[in-house]
Amino acid sequence: MEADLKQLEASLGYAFARAELLLRALTHRSLAKQVAQEAGTGEAAVAGDNERLEFLGDAVLNLVVAEALFTAHPEWDEGELTRVRAQLVSRQYMAGVARAIDLGQYLRLSRGEERSGLRRKSTVLSNTMEAVVGALFLDGGLKPVRAFVERRVIGQAAEQLAEELRSGAALGNYKSALQERLQAARVGAPVYRVKSEMGPDHRKRFLVEVRIQTRAGEPGETVEPLARGFGSTKKRAEQDAARHALEHLAADAGAPGPDAARSDQAESDAAQANAGESGPHQEERAAP
Repeated sequence: MEADLKQLEASLGYAFARAELLLRALTHRSLAKQVAQEAGTGEAAVAGDNERLEFLGDAVLNLVVAEALFTAHPEWDEGELTRVRAQLVSRQYMAGVARAIDLGQYLRLSRGEERSGLRRKSTVLSNTMEAVVGALFLDGGLKPVRAFVERRVIGQAAEQLAEELRSGAALGNYKSALQERLQAARVGAPVYRVKSEMGPDHRKRFLVEVRIQTRAGEPGETVEPLARGFGSTKKRAEQDAARHALEHLAADAGAPGPDAARSDQAESDAAQANAGESGPHQEERAAP
């Protein structure tokens, strides 16, 4: 274990003065509980797991990532800073950071969980990574955390994430990208309406229309439909509609005007509906 910890410290870029902090950060609740039961001390010894360090590390990670983005990108507004930070500290992303330093091999698990493959699960990896950040902070303050975050968490990812989020590509979050674009242009807010539901319950398709709300507090005051989208759920249909709307808004001045764009969209909608809902089970009814 000592040799292994030295290798992990090399990956973290920091040598712990109190190695017990790193050991605690790597200790899953299952092992702490197993040790307590074998010692006959019941739940009292479960405090030896990494959950408190995980709590601390989550807060420290958010602070350090926010500080780094704020300092490095004075041109970004609050929305961009918030969204990029959210991506960088997300469980999915932090699990990727943990895998990059092979953190899973250092986890301290109970015998039962060792056989279950727990050390490969994203949630466990991200939680442990946060616990390690908490241990870094307690042992060395913010300096080693900043160094680790700069090298392993942010790197070149921030710029790429910002661009993806602005275009709506990251995680397919086209709705957020459309809302930010319309707000920046001061033309109103997007409003989504389910126009129809097609197909049987086990294979349903939704048609959603997105419009621009032109008066705050008056949902009925909207312009012509900006775009439409299809999906197997209402949320997916809304994302598809937002994606089409972003495509229309991104067209340059020489592109076809709004009427032509809506005409093309209508033809596309019809083609998708016919392709996806043909057959004896097809049915359509107005959404409530």
